Amino acid sequence: MDYVAHFRREVGAFETAAWIAAAADEAPIVPSCPEWSMTDLVAHLGGVHRGIVHIVRGELRDEPDWTDPRMLNLPAGEDWPMSLEDTPTRGPVPAGLVDWFAEGAAALADLFAERDPADPVWTWSPDQSVGFWRRMQTIEAAVHRWDAENAVGSAGAFDTDLAADAVRQTFEVMAPYRRAMLGAPPGRGERYGFRLADSTGAWTVRFEGDAVRLDDAATGPGHVEFVGTASDLMLFVWGRLPADRLTDVRGDPRAVDRYFALVPRL
Repeated sequence: MDYVAHFRREVGAFETAAWIAAAADEAPIVPSCPEWSMTDLVAHLGGVHRGIVHIVRGELRDEPDWTDPRMLNLPAGEDWPMSLEDTPTRGPVPAGLVDWFAEGAAALADLFAERDPADPVWTWSPDQSVGFWRRMQTIEAAVHRWDAENAVGSAGAFDTDLAADAVRQTFEVMAPYRRAMLGAPPGRGERYGFRLADSTGAWTVRFEGDAVRLDDAATGPGHVEFVGTASDLMLFVWGRLPADRLTDVRGDPRAVDRYFALVPRL
């Protein structure tokens, strides 16, 4: 998959939504992240990009000091609300903040295009490579592009191939991370199916103790099977779409609620 092309498209669409927000008298609240306004969302994603530029450009093998303001490369004299503790930030979205976001996103896209995905760098995952960041940040950019468009108008669907990859990546990467980070209960053999309604593809996920086991196929009856377009399944596993908005949900309704206990929302 051409993650770099997807990344460029998603951050470009995010920037377009940010400029729409910047034209308003007040930064819109982000419905899918109600603790944030659009100012906070732009600051968040821009800060993530600048941090990863610092890691990849510096070929860091150890976790950086995330509190170092130099990593953000803020223009001199700007006093933007970069702390997300007192949110949502009110007032208009600063135009300079959107420019700063665009510059950081472009720098990261160029690094992703230049560097070998196998190059070793620090990540928060067992996969210590530039390729991890390239895949992760493409998916995160897509999710936050949807958040931003949803805040200023109508959000567009995700590319089918990227969305299907994001569903798989959830169980390879995000679910184990979220379970460990947020203290999820141990699995008791729960089995969940995910089936694409707009393409061929299915996954079965089993939760056994602390382990998340993924099969790239439907493996027979489980506790629940979620059926939806790749885009809707991506929104569901990222906590942006309720189960009742999917094409179909088959199985024990109690197990649907159990899913987000096993994979807590960030």
